[in-house]
Amino acid sequence: MRAMILDRAGQPLRQGKLPVPQPQPEQVLLKVHVCGVCRTDLHICDGELDQPKLPLVLGHQIVGTVLKTGDHAHKFSLGTRVGVPWLGHTCNCCRYCVAGQENLCDRALFTGYDLNGGYGEYAVADESFCFPIPEGYPDLQAAPLLCAGLIGYRSYRMSEDAEKIGFYGFGAAAHILIQVANYQNKQVYAFTRSGDTQGQQFALNLGAVWAGSSENLPPEELDAAIIFAPVGKLVPAALKAVAKGGIVVCAGIHMSDIPSFPYQILWEERVLRSVANLTRQDGEEFLALAPQIPIETEVTAFPLSEANQALNALRTGKINGAAVLVVDR
Repeated sequence: MRAMILDRAGQPLRQGKLPVPQPQPEQVLLKVHVCGVCRTDLHICDGELDQPKLPLVLGHQIVGTVLKTGDHAHKFSLGTRVGVPWLGHTCNCCRYCVAGQENLCDRALFTGYDLNGGYGEYAVADESFCFPIPEGYPDLQAAPLLCAGLIGYRSYRMSEDAEKIGFYGFGAAAHILIQVANYQNKQVYAFTRSGDTQGQQFALNLGAVWAGSSENLPPEELDAAIIFAPVGKLVPAALKAVAKGGIVVCAGIHMSDIPSFPYQILWEERVLRSVANLTRQDGEEFLALAPQIPIETEVTAFPLSEANQALNALRTGKINGAAVLVVDR
């Protein structure tokens, strides 16, 4: 099968051939149609997440159809269209799994990091961590729901009952979650890189009540802020922007170092927390909610062979919405 392969951090992906994988007893073999390109993929390529399986097929926003099932895999019929997210396997017996916090599992395995992912024509996945794709979503539009949507949704839920929410970094996740916020009659304040007027206009077009530079304070105090950009210096900025008792959620799996900041901006019961991975419950809830709104994803498509170009476009902020690789072509 054709695949884009990471041999070592800091190098471009290599286009190569691999054997078609065969499913283990609880796995399904998928014919990959599309795979979303995530900022986490950049962190792996750049060595910021530094313990991947190598060589590695990246990609954890997979949409494909079931071609073959393992001996103990009975959840999906052949031909079913499913999605595969970042969380690919848990032990089901550590204290976190037992407590319903499988996203913190001590022995978790992650798609496109510990397990080969969707930057190839075929992939295998544990059927327990696959989700049926909601009807009405074409492959391209479904892919971003599987990470930008799911991790974004978990982050959004951690903002609790906030009415005024700031989104720092207006990319794949934020452009999905603003639609959830609008649906729930909440106000979104969008923060982008300084001078990114195109990104700010994109946010306003999607219903943000204000859009501006992340270097500036919003016109009103916020109840909560979600930091989607992997930039540590945004943490003090967000703390300054939220009111007493406000919540700041760091939504990424990796972030640059957070600079020191005065206790004063954390005081008055402000809360700073992070999000790690997702649970299957998150996936089930979000994929049930998405068609009710309905969420529409903005997508820039790239052929599989242009995975490096897609990653670079994401790195340089040239993507509005999400980038998706078209594999089955």
